[in-house]
Amino acid sequence: MTGLFESQAPRPLADRLRPQSLDEVVGQDHVLGAEAPLGRMVASGRLASLVLWGPPGCGKTTIARLLAEATTLEFEPLSAVFSGVADLRKVFERAKQRRLAGRGTLLFVDEIHRFNRAQQDGFLPYVEDGTVILVGATTENPSFELNPALLSRCQVLVLKRLEEPALRELLARAEALEGRSLPLAAEARAALLAMADGDGRYLLNLAEEVLSLGAVEPLDSAGLAAVVQKRAPLYDKGQESHYNLISALHKSLRGSDCDAALYWFARMLAGGEDPHYIARRIVRFAVEDVGLADPDALTQSIAAWQAFERIGSPEGELALAQAVIYLATAPKSNAAYKAYGAARRSAAESGSLAPPAHILNAPTGLMRDLGYGKGYSYDHDTPEAFSGQDYFPEGLGRQSFYNPVERGFEREIRKRLEYWSKLRNRP
Repeated sequence: MTGLFESQAPRPLADRLRPQSLDEVVGQDHVLGAEAPLGRMVASGRLASLVLWGPPGCGKTTIARLLAEATTLEFEPLSAVFSGVADLRKVFERAKQRRLAGRGTLLFVDEIHRFNRAQQDGFLPYVEDGTVILVGATTENPSFELNPALLSRCQVLVLKRLEEPALRELLARAEALEGRSLPLAAEARAALLAMADGDGRYLLNLAEEVLSLGAVEPLDSAGLAAVVQKRAPLYDKGQESHYNLISALHKSLRGSDCDAALYWFARMLAGGEDPHYIARRIVRFAVEDVGLADPDALTQSIAAWQAFERIGSPEGELALAQAVIYLATAPKSNAAYKAYGAARRSAAESGSLAPPAHILNAPTGLMRDLGYGKGYSYDHDTPEAFSGQDYFPEGLGRQSFYNPVERGFEREIRKRLEYWSKLRNRP
């Protein structure tokens, strides 16, 4: 219920600029356009249950409220952070009563991923029979955080972080509402947009701080930094962004893009990632994607890890950065990685085959009588220090797992293998 004096209470700029129609929402045309999913739903007057997945400040709550208005549904907002089973029961009961009167309900659940699995399952019967149209909002990947049963009954729509044109539009609206321009020089205005990091609500909060200064000389970037707080990067070490950024680093290294790899490395550190985790992944990359194309890659990676442990932060990060550069610019080969995988599969399939008798030691007379070691050729006694004997189990036959590439040091390894193959196959 609205209080008598509520309209006179101060409201944040972001709230006063909240869009009043779907046409006013910026930066999400891919879901709101006439031919986009929500545009088609609104035009038909039939709304399906949805999950809106996107970063903070991209308009999830606003879109849900405006969808309810556009489809004449009663808007029931809940936050999974502050609500429990009792709150849900009340909402469902009110929705049932409305349905009997021929009216529908849009249940908006903010941070829906914070409900546990049992609570999420509680939505199912009410979503299935149409008692509520569920619109959930989440900043986390629904594939990991929401029950498959609930996901199967909802359409997932991905909202984007706001890009610069959308952020500029928000600033223009703020200035129009206030009737004056932000006291910012051009470079400071650009810095303000960068600080927002795609979050429209955060941008408007920053703008409100600047506007509160009143009539002042336009601020430069340094002056702006002194007025507003810089936003911490969006990065959760335990959630999807953690895995997204390490994937970006790994694939940039694999693609030999040194600059991109350094960027993602810096992004992870800026977000508070544990450098030891990055060091571990660097070592993994050295053996998985560089391998023997550059045997020094593993040495460099371990040395960087050890250097970081000895020097500590922040100086030790330079050792890790050097390893990132080394790995990105090294020749690449996953031949050893693939060879190990093939050998594991062969070992699993072949079971417990015994080694051939000729390569078994015979420390006892009985073992010699059984043929252990019989016919073994000591490689160093041959002219090439290579006997060419078969070391695979009898009945399995020779297998080929390792196929070195024609890059880096593996080019030399390939020459050796080809030479030994010729010796092995000679008459």
